[in-house]
Amino acid sequence: MTSLDKPTEETSADDTRAVTEAALFEAFGGVRGMVETVLPGLLFVSIFTINKDLHLSAIAALAVSLVLVVVRLVMKDTVKHAFSGVFGVAFGVVFAMMTGNAKDFYLPGMLYTLGLGLAYIVTTLCGVPLIGLILGPVFKENLSWRTRNPGRKKAYAKASYAWGAILLAKCAILFPLYWWADTTQLGWILIALKIPPFLLAVWLTWLFLAKAPAPIDVFAEMEAEEKAAEEREREAAARSAEQ
Repeated sequence: MTSLDKPTEETSADDTRAVTEAALFEAFGGVRGMVETVLPGLLFVSIFTINKDLHLSAIAALAVSLVLVVVRLVMKDTVKHAFSGVFGVAFGVVFAMMTGNAKDFYLPGMLYTLGLGLAYIVTTLCGVPLIGLILGPVFKENLSWRTRNPGRKKAYAKASYAWGAILLAKCAILFPLYWWADTTQLGWILIALKIPPFLLAVWLTWLFLAKAPAPIDVFAEMEAEEKAAEEREREAAARSAEQ
């Protein structure tokens, strides 16, 4: 392992924690991202609880999702979380409208949660933890953790297992309710399970990564290599001129 392969030893524990917190906040959208995730479903179940009108509930949920995207665009913020919400709500609306069953509004999101939970587990078993693929670019380390930073790879594996276990536990609660509960019961329980499991998974991720070695900034390495190459070229040109 070369000196470039080693995480910077001068990085303090507090600095590492601060960088980790900022990266997680950016990757998962922070408070605003959570609001954008919860609000459409909350509006759907609230309206449906009051008047049992599937069409009005679905249209209202889709409309608020679009408004959230427009607000992001106007404020020139990143729209990935808002757009993901629009697509999720749109699929739910299509399912519910096609079947006429209001509970099907929640089915695409539940299937996505199940698939994502399995993806966290399977990718970790394959040696490429999904959380590392998600957070690597945010930490400017890309995939360097796979071969050059084993301590960090281990932390990503633990975090991915945690995400997978939490999401699959959530599915173990929701899918039986999809069959046994009515639409309003399923909707309110789903809303209640939106934020707490997510916060638990993010907290565990922060905990694992805060104790892991610092990320290797591959972009800084590339810049340093480019500057070194330019310096060598200048030195070579100077020697040629002297001759």
